[in-house]
Amino acid sequence: MNKILAFALTAAVSSGAFAQDFPSKPITLVVPFAAGGPTDLVARQLAEALRKPLGGATVVVENAAGAGGTIGATKVARATPDGHTLLVWHIGMAATTSLYRKQQFKPLEDFEYLGMINDVPMTLLGAPKLPAKTYRDFENYIRANGGKLNLAHAGLGSASHLCGLMWQSAVKLDKSMTTIAYRGTGPAMNDLIGGQVDVMCDQTTNTTSQIEAGRVKAFAVTTAKPLSNHKLLKDYPSLQEMGLKGFNLTIWHAMYAPKGTPADVTKKLNDALQVALKDPEFIKRQEALGAVVVNDNRVTPAGHKAYVAGEITKLKTAIDAAGQFAD
Repeated sequence: MNKILAFALTAAVSSGAFAQDFPSKPITLVVPFAAGGPTDLVARQLAEALRKPLGGATVVVENAAGAGGTIGATKVARATPDGHTLLVWHIGMAATTSLYRKQQFKPLEDFEYLGMINDVPMTLLGAPKLPAKTYRDFENYIRANGGKLNLAHAGLGSASHLCGLMWQSAVKLDKSMTTIAYRGTGPAMNDLIGGQVDVMCDQTTNTTSQIEAGRVKAFAVTTAKPLSNHKLLKDYPSLQEMGLKGFNLTIWHAMYAPKGTPADVTKKLNDALQVALKDPEFIKRQEALGAVVVNDNRVTPAGHKAYVAGEITKLKTAIDAAGQFAD
């Protein structure tokens, strides 16, 4: 019994000492998408905000794109659980169990949940060539020509993919648009601007500058209510007020560590995250992108995990109805 007690005390002291020394090297935020996309932008802004509360630590972003985010997520799930390799991912964490029949990790079991970062509305966009000027014009045009039009997204499991699925399901088109998957948001947006594709639904973090420059047409936002406080998007209707009852989709981002990361380290990371989310400069930069920084219970590990569990259930309904899966 004495040996067991001594071992337990040694382990506790070692854990505490490890946390005191953390971070002992640069922290890597793994983004499971290509550089330049919406999640990458959120992670890079967060990396800057995290440095001060982590004692001036170096925080870098690493892009590990592919398979709808699951390659990067798997990389983190298998990383050494010491708090130096973290994942920044969006709603895809909740969608992956329904989208992929086979996967290398279990979202609710293989990560330590560190807290959520932001909520990002989506905007429904059309190519400049489309004749529609209002959302009602746009929906009528799609209903009349759906079978001839293309819907772009940034790849299976991407935010734009999920939004497109849910919107087509909500409007109940007689003839669905042809879905075209790209390897990232950038190429999809470029083809929308160029008119090679007709429709896209994506995060305000990626669409705001394109709308402001007049390169694409915006028709609606995906939140329950219009974005009345956003200087650019405040005049666009919400899909719910345009008749899609109950339609409310925001793309959240959150931070994770590998399962087994010491509790003292995860607490230190969550404490740093909560400080970063109150950083006025970070809030200002997020608001400029149309994102809302989380300031509720979801910024805690327990609140974060409970919310994702609920999102998994909600998204399963839409994904199963669409029948779009990957092996």
